[in-house]
Amino acid sequence: MKFDTVIIGGGLSGLTCGVRLQKQGKRCVIVSAGQSALHFSSGSFDLLNRLADGTEVVSPVEQVSGVDKAHPYVKLGDKFAFYAAEAQKLMADCGVQLQGSADKNHYHFTPMGTMKPSWLTISDFDCYDNVAPFKGKKVILLNISGFLDFNTKFIADALETAGASCMIKSINLPELNKLRVSPTEMRSTNIAKVIDKEEVFNKLVSVIIGFSDGFDVVALPAVFGLASDRLVKALKGMVNIKLMPTMPPSVPGIRVQQQLRREFERLGGCYMLGDTVEKAEIENGKVKKVYTTNHGNIGITADAYVLTTGSFFSNGLVAHSHDIIEPVFGADVDFSEDRADWFDANFFGKQNYLTFGVATDEKFRVKKNGKSLENLYAAGSVLSGFNPIYEGCGAGVAMLTSLFVADNL
Repeated sequence: MKFDTVIIGGGLSGLTCGVRLQKQGKRCVIVSAGQSALHFSSGSFDLLNRLADGTEVVSPVEQVSGVDKAHPYVKLGDKFAFYAAEAQKLMADCGVQLQGSADKNHYHFTPMGTMKPSWLTISDFDCYDNVAPFKGKKVILLNISGFLDFNTKFIADALETAGASCMIKSINLPELNKLRVSPTEMRSTNIAKVIDKEEVFNKLVSVIIGFSDGFDVVALPAVFGLASDRLVKALKGMVNIKLMPTMPPSVPGIRVQQQLRREFERLGGCYMLGDTVEKAEIENGKVKKVYTTNHGNIGITADAYVLTTGSFFSNGLVAHSHDIIEPVFGADVDFSEDRADWFDANFFGKQNYLTFGVATDEKFRVKKNGKSLENLYAAGSVLSGFNPIYEGCGAGVAMLTSLFVADNL
């Protein structure tokens, strides 16, 4: 099999790169093992929330110059703002409706009811200018009976700490009783499939309206619109509600993944779901061929290869007792040789292992034995030099580096 570009990893980074390349007339294949971090998304995309020294970022465009010199954003040069705008445009072209700007971060709710800054937020949710948008307001938290991935008590405690007055109520629909038999079935995606049926949705709206009288805010878990945002728009048009993110799996996040994949395939891209690249042939500083689990000894050849396999979460990096490896190409990995530097005993500390990743040159070409491979690039969380959680820049790095790599190709 021959393609112009093979993209290894089908998450936000891989799909962004794939859509960009297909629009440029390249013939691409994405090899995806399965779920990506989008399935765990809280509905927002972070660009830069904090510098490595702890300084809060209000305007990513104005403050990006303060990132450490090893940060992937440094390699973008003066194209940071350009690619931030291009990322938002690409999402819109794929049908993903987002709110926000790289000029100023906004706040959005987490699944725990606390607030965090972000760059872009899916239109299912509301954006806020401060950390206590419900202060002085009466809030009713409605949950689907038996749904454990939306912890109303935690959320109510957080909202009341921020000055709101909360009441919690459960919604019980007969159509969901089959799911309720097993807690493993009472998940957001399964609930969404049931609620997506018109007659069930209409029943739910009637119940919500019945609970809403006397409250300023009606808050619900985001379990609507797995296939499209049609029902989300309909719900917001009928009732003054606020959707809140749930614990994974994320219905809005999965929808975004599907929208990006549909656009990639509409443009002619090939998406190999449920497959894994296991090894590669490398000769004279170039990748010649890769081999996947499903295709056995049938190699896939291309002019260029892009590694977007993610970090430890998705096995893009693998940690052993005293070293960390990139398992497909045996690429060089930047990491501390002192294992004591890998982690902080405080669970909520910076966790330095998150900054470890594949070593690349100024064009994000992957290094192996200290030398750049001519046609292998890396993008997203497999890269070294940044802490996606502490700095709040995971989605930004995923999208902006992928666009940069695609344009270089």
